[in-house]
Amino acid sequence: MRAPTIRDVAERAGVSKSLVSLVLRGSDQVRPKKREAVLRAVRELGYRPNAAARSLSEQRTRTVGVLLNDLRNPWFVDLLDGLNSLLHASGLRMLLADARLNRRTGQDPADPFLDLRVDGLVVVGTLPDPTALDAVAERIPVVLAGAREPVPPGVDVIAGDDERGARLVTEHLIGLGHRRIAHIAGYGAVGELRRRSFEATMRRHGLGETARVEPGDMTEEGGHRAAVRLLSRPDRPTAVFAVNDIACVGALSAAEELGLRVPRDVSVAGYDNTGISRLRHLWLTTVDNASHEVGRRAARCLLDRLRAPGAAGGLHLVAPALEVRGTSGPLGEG
Repeated sequence: MRAPTIRDVAERAGVSKSLVSLVLRGSDQVRPKKREAVLRAVRELGYRPNAAARSLSEQRTRTVGVLLNDLRNPWFVDLLDGLNSLLHASGLRMLLADARLNRRTGQDPADPFLDLRVDGLVVVGTLPDPTALDAVAERIPVVLAGAREPVPPGVDVIAGDDERGARLVTEHLIGLGHRRIAHIAGYGAVGELRRRSFEATMRRHGLGETARVEPGDMTEEGGHRAAVRLLSRPDRPTAVFAVNDIACVGALSAAEELGLRVPRDVSVAGYDNTGISRLRHLWLTTVDNASHEVGRRAARCLLDRLRAPGAAGGLHLVAPALEVRGTSGPLGEG
């Protein structure tokens, strides 16, 4: 059976092909009665626009590439929801790719998006080699979301205020009476910002000598290994602040294996306020870094850049908030 064409829609609606095109592009120059006639004809005929042909005529694909540092990270879920909601409302579709998988094959992570001629690119999270964006940013609009690495001129960076967030959670633990507080650190600019803020906050409260930093890799296993090292010390910390929620789950497991009760024997706190942190049997104290809002702002910056390319890039920080739940408390209580 022959697929319906734009000519069929025009004949069914009693309008011209050019008016059908205006309706399909979302133009506001069409009278409501004519618009409804076209949309009714589209529904009745089951017409689907030829995206490839439209891309050729408009010199746009109406797609946005989204390059994730690691698709397994649950923090990306809310960010992608905020990103997609605004892009979808603007008639754009997302195409996702996992940079981790591309690295295994030795492929430049952005190459598939350039091959598909996406209109723009949103990079989510910390890439191992941020310089890979230099060549891409010369060809299409690029926005970096949720990371703080150096970027080429003309690239917007949208992220949570990691220094403020780390200060909030560290001061929370200090306010509970903890003095021996440890931080399971991460990597990249975000990990560095959270670590430095933790150390600075401890020093401001006269606790620089009792602060401990243990390196981690932002995974559950890495958090577990780091927490075992910390909690096996004779002068073990009474509170642990992990760089993210996944590492915090690993720290919880380590405490349980070592026979320590949370929060009576040791308090633990994470960062990101992912869905994991809100699971009732975990109920993690964590920092909400407003990932949904980061996604929305990233979409807004990209849309602005699509309309007015060539503008200087900027840094846009979203304020975090502390979420106090069941894994933190005064020592000896809980």
